[in-house]
Amino acid sequence: MPIVPILMPQLGESIAEATVIRLGVAVGDSVKTDQEIIEVETNKAVMGVTTLCDGLVAEIRALEGISYSVGSLLGLLEVTEEEVARTGVDTLESLEGKKNSQTESSSVETENLHFAIDGDSYEEDPSIIPTVKGLPVPTGVMGAHYISPRMRARMDDMGLREADISAVAGTGAGGRVTVEDLERFLDYLEAWPSVAASPMRLAVADAMRRSWTRPLATVGLPVLLDRALEHRRAQSPKPGLTLYLLRAFALALKEQPMTAGYLIGEKVVHPRSFDIGVAVQVEDGVVVPTVRKVDQKSLSDLVSEYDDLVDRARRRRLTEDDTRGGIATVTNFGTFGLTTGTPIPLPNETLILGIGAGVKKPVWSDQVEAFVPATEAELLLTFDHRVVDGGGAGMLLKRVATLLQQPENL
Repeated sequence: MPIVPILMPQLGESIAEATVIRLGVAVGDSVKTDQEIIEVETNKAVMGVTTLCDGLVAEIRALEGISYSVGSLLGLLEVTEEEVARTGVDTLESLEGKKNSQTESSSVETENLHFAIDGDSYEEDPSIIPTVKGLPVPTGVMGAHYISPRMRARMDDMGLREADISAVAGTGAGGRVTVEDLERFLDYLEAWPSVAASPMRLAVADAMRRSWTRPLATVGLPVLLDRALEHRRAQSPKPGLTLYLLRAFALALKEQPMTAGYLIGEKVVHPRSFDIGVAVQVEDGVVVPTVRKVDQKSLSDLVSEYDDLVDRARRRRLTEDDTRGGIATVTNFGTFGLTTGTPIPLPNETLILGIGAGVKKPVWSDQVEAFVPATEAELLLTFDHRVVDGGGAGMLLKRVATLLQQPENL
């Protein structure tokens, strides 16, 4: 009977690999077309690998906890000739014929599938390694200096970045870190307790490394929340405070679109739609679903869409489209009781707006000519200083604060 391979699918444009977290079938099980048989975790969400046709599980090669690149062989299905004709799926035999008929000029495409056909069997590409690695380091030692070509090659072999070796004390000329220094340091770390970093943790680490290559700055000011909180109590369903911030941010950006530009070479690319991301804390990381056309929707219009995105984000059920295309992000770190912070924008965004926890404070009232209790929070805007200057960032932040004082207009 024909044999059909189960391959790691392309789960998104920017996703090159995924980690198997659960096997839903065993050898000998019958499966139906589009049945989810393997659960995998990418750096953004938990997704399922489904079957292309009806069949019988002949072999499972995937292992839980192991990462596989797109195109890697995860298992084999035994199917009927009729099922092959009905679905048009590729069998091992047909794929072998395609491989043998390819010209040398198209061999790169075959190599990118990360598997090779040898007779009647598949062999996974042994060269596949995780695309992002990190190295935990202790504090209290000297930083790294000049990196020699030999050292750079060794770092490339190990998947290390400059930030990963910043705590290595160099013994070479002028304090240079040598390969021997690195090897001694790694041996020293072997005695430290450690765990494997999750795909989410590695994705966050990679994004923050790339973000920090830019000159980032933060401005802040206090904002009174009483009017927004009073307005919220009168709504049904009640919008979260983050949603008020999201809406005010979108309206302010629409008035000052140049502040949301992105520098590409010698051009500043302006937003064509005011789609804004929301930072959502999940296990071992943060995901940022994107709320579309926030400037065109009222608070009441946004509640159900926002709640659905946040719920799916917490369950790691976002799609690739749910997280793409944002021009900026909002983050409410006040939910953790924090009053201030320095949020960092995503690598593909220029701005991130954060708000701290509300605190009761005495605030002067001109109406009663006395101090009155009010709820005040710190509003902070981090920006790419190549695109936005402090004055522009300050005006944008003041506009957001003003809009928060007018919740009936949001």
